[in-house]
Amino acid sequence: MMEKTQTEWLNRQWQRVLAIPNWLQLALIIGFVAVLPPLIGNYWTHVLAYVGIYVMLGIGLNVVVGFAGLLDLGYVAFYAIGAYSYAFLASPKFGIHIPFWAMIPACAALAALGGALLGIPVLRMRGDYLAIVTLGFGEIIRILINNLDALTNGPQGLLRIDPPTIGSFKFATPTHFYYLILAGCLFAVFVTSRLNNSRIGRAWIAMREDQDAAALMGIDILKYKLMAFAIGASFAGMGGIIFAAKMGSIFPDDFSVMVSVNVICLIIIGGIGSIPGVILGAIVLIGIPEVLRAVAIYRMLAFGFLLVIMMIFRPMGLLPSARRKLELKKED
Repeated sequence: MMEKTQTEWLNRQWQRVLAIPNWLQLALIIGFVAVLPPLIGNYWTHVLAYVGIYVMLGIGLNVVVGFAGLLDLGYVAFYAIGAYSYAFLASPKFGIHIPFWAMIPACAALAALGGALLGIPVLRMRGDYLAIVTLGFGEIIRILINNLDALTNGPQGLLRIDPPTIGSFKFATPTHFYYLILAGCLFAVFVTSRLNNSRIGRAWIAMREDQDAAALMGIDILKYKLMAFAIGASFAGMGGIIFAAKMGSIFPDDFSVMVSVNVICLIIIGGIGSIPGVILGAIVLIGIPEVLRAVAIYRMLAFGFLLVIMMIFRPMGLLPSARRKLELKKED
């Protein structure tokens, strides 16, 4: 009886939280996140900034995988395109130093172009075949970066990459980059939220559920596939330029296939197609291993065990989208 009373009380409290207007919930969350750096110190600020980069990558890949239903395992290639494009034009390598702010749209556009070029030859592929081809594309980009010594310095990487500046102010501390990455994440959330609730988002969902039926309804599959690849890749390009500017140096090993795997995993953990789920998935996948660092070699074992338990008892993800919940209920 006591347990039932406690459950009812918790449900009432949760309903009160849900009754808060969405704009106020968002303002409270942003306010909380904004005041964290002075409270948690440089190390955890650095960890949260790294989580933020994965949030940007996850939101971009969520457009491709979650909204459009296209399994892309070579997503890291667009991350590398953004990072190396900035490094070429903002480092001593070629003696060019274009400002960071001018390079953000340029790197996003180059990554989007790469996404569209990848989308063209795989338009008729689905499922496993699409995954294999995109995986190969990601590995081709990494191998080229690793072997074009004259252009990329190969395994030695590109060093002394320019940090962002505003007048005489230079971004130099973890806190500075934390707020820069936070702004990038908010921009990505805003854009993808608007897309998801637009005609484009509805076309992606129809295409994800049944491409043949969507084509019969008059949806241009070619157009919307290319849009998904290009828009998703642009966010990876933005994440890449911020990563390069933050680290000050980049190497081919920073763009291994495991980056794509991690981004796919955080989308699955959070909930495919769910923007809040991507954010929570990034915190769980990137943040929890750091919390478990104290247990040394056992941290990945503990983390893997937690993932297995979650996939058994929560296969839809931690924060699935409302549409995904309805789909799973219909299947049951």
